[in-house]
Parts: sequence; C-alpha cells; structure tokens
Amino acid sequence: MGKLQEFEIAFDGNKVVYSPGESITGTVKIKVAQALPCKAIKVNCNGFCGISTKVNDTAWTNEEQYFNTTVSVADKGTLKPGDHTFPFKFLIPATAPTSYEGNYGKIIYRVRSFIDTPRFSKDYSAEKSFYLLSLLNLNEVPDIWGPNQSAVTQQFTYMLMKTGTIVLKAQTDMKGYTPGQVIQVIANIHNQSGKSTGNVIASLMQRVTYETKRPTHDLRVIAQVEGGVVKAGKELEWKEQIIVPPLPQSALNGCDLIKIEYYVKVSLKTPDVMLTLPIQIGNVSLDKKYRPAANSTSSASAPASAPASAPGSAPASVPSSLPAPEDSTSTTATTPTLPPRPVPKPAPRPAPRSRMSSCHSPSAPPAEFPEGAEGGTAMGGAYPNKRQSQLVSPNAFSYAPGLFFGQDHPDAAPRGATAPYPTDIRASAMPSPHIIPPDYSTPSYPRDAPPSYDESCNT
Repeated sequence: MGKLQEFEIAFDGNKVVYSPGESITGTVKIKVAQALPCKAIKVNCNGFCGISTKVNDTAWTNEEQYFNTTVSVADKGTLKPGDHTFPFKFLIPATAPTSYEGNYGKIIYRVRSFIDTPRFSKDYSAEKSFYLLSLLNLNEVPDIWGPNQSAVTQQFTYMLMKTGTIVLKAQTDMKGYTPGQVIQVIANIHNQSGKSTGNVIASLMQRVTYETKRPTHDLRVIAQVEGGVVKAGKELEWKEQIIVPPLPQSALNGCDLIKIEYYVKVSLKTPDVMLTLPIQIGNVSLDKKYRPAANSTSSASAPASAPASAPGSAPASVPSSLPAPEDSTSTTATTPTLPPRPVPKPAPRPAPRSRMSSCHSPSAPPAEFPEGAEGGTAMGGAYPNKRQSQLVSPNAFSYAPGLFFGQDHPDAAPRGATAPYPTDIRASAMPSPHIIPPDYSTPSYPRDAPPSYDESCNT
C-alpha cells in the first residue's frame, strides 16, 4: 500500500443498524509507514435512493437524496509515521426511509473518508455502509383490524361447447403480519361445472414498483403452498398456513421512488381463476389493546339491543298461522265467545312442469355425495347453490298411453313429492285424469285391417 498501511472507518460499539433521528458516531483510523503530506482529511455521511431500468445496474436513471453532510477532521499538514485516529459524529434525519436493496434500485446509507493530498499525488478514500431501520407499527396503519376476505365468480368454457362456473372465496385471519408469524388461509371453492379443477394454490407475493419514466414492476413469489383438486359438482373448504419469512416492510416512508406491496394470491391451476388479499408486513405486530374502541363498543352494544326476528318469521308472542288479537275490552262486551276454529291447511303446490314434457312427473329426492374430497373437506348440503345428482323415479316415464303405476307400487308416491294423484282412497283404483288412455272404440279409429302391400300398389 506504500505510505498508507491502514485506512478504515469504525462505528462505536461495532453498531450496524441505526434509527432515524439517531446519532452515528465512530472513528477514522489511519496508519502510515512514512510521512504523508495532506491538505485535509474529511468524513462524509450521506443517504440516497437510486433506481434503474436494468437489473443490478448502478448507472441510476433516477435518484433522490435524503442527506449529505461532510466534516473536516484534520487540516492541512503532514501525517507522521504511525497510527492516527480521528473521531466523527453525524445526526441522521428523522424523515430518512428504511434501507432497501432490490433488483432495480437501492436505498443506501454510508460513511466515507477522504485524504486530500497535494497536487499530482494519489488521493486515498475509505467507505463503510450502515443500515437504517424505520419501524413500521402495524397498530398505526389505518383499516388494519379484522379478517381480510374476497370472492370471485368466473365462467369458463371446456370441451369447446360446455360452460361452467367456479365460485372462489378466500380469507386471511388478519391484514397485517410481522416476520415469523403465520398467515391462516381459508379458501372455499364451489365447482359448478362438469369438469374437475386443477390444484388450488396459495402464494405470498411481493410486488416492488420502481418509479422510472415507465414504472418497472418486480414481482416475486415469497412462499407457496398447494392443495388438491375440486371434482365436478363438488364444493371444497381448504385451510392452509404460510410462515412469513424475514422481509422488508411494506411502507418505505420518505421514499418516492420505490413502493413495496404484499398480498396473498389464491388461485386454481385450471381454469384460470384467481383472487388477491392485500396484507401489510411490518416490524411491530398487532396488539389487541390498541384496537380502536369504536369496533369494540359497537360489538358490545349489539347484544343489548332488542333481538330482531328472523326474516319471514312472525313475532314470538303471536303465532304465524293466527291473526293478531284485538282489544279485549271491545270484544268481550258485544260479541259472544265462539269456539276456536281449526286453522285451514294450505293447498299443496303443483309440481313444476318439465321443459321436455307437459305432464307432472315426480322424482326421487337427491342422492347424497360421498364423504371426502381430494385436497380438503367436502361441504354440507346446506349450501344453497350446491348441485346434486338425482335418482330417476319410474313415474318420470309414466306419461304414455295405457301405462300407469298404481298406488301400491313402492315408487309410485315418492316421499316429499307433490304428484297429481287422487287423495281419496276410494278413487285410488282409477287412474288420474291426466294419464287416462285414449278410447280406441270411437269411430275415429279404423276398425278394418290396413291394405296389404300389393293392394296398395294396385290402387
């Protein structure tokens, strides 16, 4: 190294990570073998952000500077052979953003030292970087409380002619996490088609936007978990967990050139159905004691209010099948008391007419799905849009002349069906007027045999 044997920068306490508003102190150590003339020894501390349109390129397209301070620790003179130490101290601005290093840009903080030598002599320099961490407290992020949920319904075409529908719903237990926490993902997939879907996938995604002339987006898959398929006509509830690895925080407050976003993507391999659940990654985890009081008071006051009756139901004090009672003082004085009349039963509704036939054809109750589905837990039959395969009753084909299944047939009157069969026992031996065969004894039908082939040709 010649005259200069050692030239380095050291931070007090070997500290590497600092916070905005904190002072950074250290020393510049110089060791020379021979006398070294110098004009000045300076120490500089700066922080800036630089972005580019090429990967790992330091020829920055855009830059912004957060601070740049230089102090002189030695004036013009000569450094004698031996060791020399020069202390320094800088104040980091409170508005400086967190350090970051990405593919298309960086936020860099460093301390540099220079030895200015006389003309035609070699200048010397040393540099040491440090990291700045501005803590992101998730409790201070607006709209961070409660679960995060979304839903999407998408139609797709398969086998060139058939179409199907996929209903995808997903949610996470929270909207903000810190590294090391677990994201609870729950997905509900309703396959309303005749084709099985591909595997369900949940991914933790990071999207970094660099504000160049044309913004550059860097999309990365941080973590990914995969489930099973959803068979045709089935519904599946899938639960999975994703551990948050060490990641930079969501918000780089004070930086206008780099924007970091995180979200959980739930998708199917086939068909192309996908939804996103935005989340925040911070440094201070959510604490229930910081939850806004408005949410807790509204939930606490809900049970105190009068319970609302269910839709379509009558109040508990008045039966739904009886009229509301009138004032007792006016009825007892003028009207004698009459015995209560039985409540009339509602007439049975006729069965819906089939699109392919004009008769009323009862069908058997739907068959239940087998328990279990690949990749998750099959949902119950209470889901309103769940499609089920149905068994066919013999009466579905009973609209033909002369064909009738009597009431003693085991499948003649399916349970729960409203078929147009006579309710009177005495009339049970006669067929219903809807399926009476035509009278072949009327003159409108021919009584003689049809002519033969030869007779037809001669005529």
